Formats: sequence, structure tokens, C-alpha cells
Amino acid sequence: MESSTSSTEAVQTQLLSNLSVKDPAAETDVSQSILPHRSHDPENNLKRSDPFQFGSRFLSEKDNVFEFNAWDHVETDDTYKEYAEQQYAKQREAPVSEFDKSRFNGDPAKWWNNFYKNNTANFFKDRKWLQQEFPVLSEITKPDAGPVTLLEVGAGAGNTAFPILAHNSNIDLKIHACDFSKKAVEVIRANEAYDTKNIQADVWDAASEELPPGLAEESVDVVLMIFIFSALSPSQWNQAVQNIFKVLKPGGEVLFRDYGRGDLAQVRFKKGRYLEENFYIRGDGTRVYFFEKDELVDIWTAKPCEDSSIPLFEVVDMGVDRRLLVNRAKQLKMYRCWLQGRFRKLAKPQS
Repeated sequence: MESSTSSTEAVQTQLLSNLSVKDPAAETDVSQSILPHRSHDPENNLKRSDPFQFGSRFLSEKDNVFEFNAWDHVETDDTYKEYAEQQYAKQREAPVSEFDKSRFNGDPAKWWNNFYKNNTANFFKDRKWLQQEFPVLSEITKPDAGPVTLLEVGAGAGNTAFPILAHNSNIDLKIHACDFSKKAVEVIRANEAYDTKNIQADVWDAASEELPPGLAEESVDVVLMIFIFSALSPSQWNQAVQNIFKVLKPGGEVLFRDYGRGDLAQVRFKKGRYLEENFYIRGDGTRVYFFEKDELVDIWTAKPCEDSSIPLFEVVDMGVDRRLLVNRAKQLKMYRCWLQGRFRKLAKPQS
């Protein structure tokens, strides 16, 4: 689940302005062919690449940073890192009050219900990039894929589920779209593409002690978690992972994407939004956590008990998607950071 954020502050523009600008005199020979990922021609433009490669538009010293809207694999510089740490210090000095902590943590579904009342299916863009990053989503929609059960946790307004169904040729594919916002589920069910033959939407809290409605243990082939884990408090992570483990078949996979520490959305939080380290309240009352790569690996490869030698999941892929987004009209530069992973359920450990 995602929420909207405000525009970048002018101070960040100044701090990041030292990114190099191309000298017009140093233009490459026009006779040379333009590489697809550097082309402005829609017929020759390659914005994406292989799964977990996260694009191939690299920023070099001779480039004009404002030539394109985005650059891939751009690490933050020391100036930005210093600024970010200063921001974190200010956030810690002015945390959320104890009263508001109780208010926001006590009933998080309330705030997501309010969010979806104000922002329906048109708020988020359809996530058509998912098949690019997770090819298994294309495989399970093929005519000969056979019976497949896909569980989407934090389905929101259906911006993931419905694009998958739009390309589906597998009559035996069933999507269980779950969200702990009642309003979000109502939005999905009201969609004209909603058909219970292929999709079932239900209210479910991933951190509860119950499995999703209509699903038994080891009944799911693929679990999709896109910007949902960050909405849980750290105290809820273990239960959520245990639930996913229970519902997945052995060998089943979790497809995961969420916010990374240092993302622009985290750096620009003001006073009164800090709940605990890397965990915040947005202006609309929804919560968001920003993860470290190693932290996520530890969470998903944890052992179910001290006596067990087998972790719940193995990490198939784990990547950091760092991008520099630019607003060419306003000459703004914005660092974004997302974490993306594939976690596979191992054989059920012996207690």
C-alpha cells in the first residue's frame, strides 16, 4: 500500500545541484547510432532491462542530468548523505506524541479506509511493470500453466490484480486479492473486471493470527507483496512472515517490493511524523517503514524457533533499485530507493 507525498524542497535542489551537466561542445558524434536506452524515439527507447537489473541508463560525468526524467543506479553522494542524517536527527528530536502513537497504531485499518475513501482506483497507476521484474507472473497466465493460486497481500484498489487478469490466458488462475482496508476491497469488488471465477477480494490483516478467507495452509503458489510490508509495524513482521509461510506451498515464492532507507520520501519527513527508527506516520495517518537490504534478508530468512536449523525462506533474488528522478521543468533532482526481492519457501522445518 502506498500513499502520496509532497514535492521536493528547494534545499534538496541546492544540495544535489553538483551533479554534472554535459558540455554542449562535448556532444557525441551524431553519426554514431544512439543506444536504445539513451534514445528519445519511442520506437527505439528501452527503459527497462532484465529482471532485477533495474534499467541501464547510467549517469556519467559528461551527461546532462536533465536530458532524461530518470537515471538508473545513481548512488547518493556524500553531501546528500550528510543532509539525510541531519534530517533524521531532526525527526528523532520531534517524534509523534504518545497519544498519537496510540491513535495511529491502534487501528491502522481506519486510516487506510479513509485513504481509499478519498483516493479510489484512479489514484495509483496500474503496475504493468510487474511482469518485467517478476517473469513468473507472465508464466502463470499462459494457457498451459495449469491451476495456479496467487495471493496478493495489500491489494489496494486492484492496480496489480486487474492488469494481471487483463493479460491472463489461464482459465485455472485464481487471484485472492486481500487488504485490511474494507474500503479498498469494496473498490476492487466494484470494478467492472471483477469476476469471482478468477479473482476473490477479501478483508484480511496480514499480521493477524488467521489465514486469508478461502485459503488453507499450503494452498498458494505465489504471494505478491508490493509496498505492503512497510505499512506494518516492526512488531508485526514476524507474524506476517509466519502467515505467508503457512499459506504457501513448499517451493512457492514471495514477490516483494518496498521502500529502502534513504528514499526521498523518508528524508523529507518533518517533525511530528517519527514513530520509531525508520518508521513514520504520513500526513493522511497511514504508516510507512523504510528498510535496509540486510534487514529484509534477516526477516525473511529467520528460523521459526531456536531449535530449528532450517530458515523459513531462502533468498532467490534481492536487489536495491536506486534512481535519480528529475523534474526538467523545475530543474529538481530526487533520489529514490526501493528494495526488491524473491523469497522461496523451503521444506517445512521440524520443530
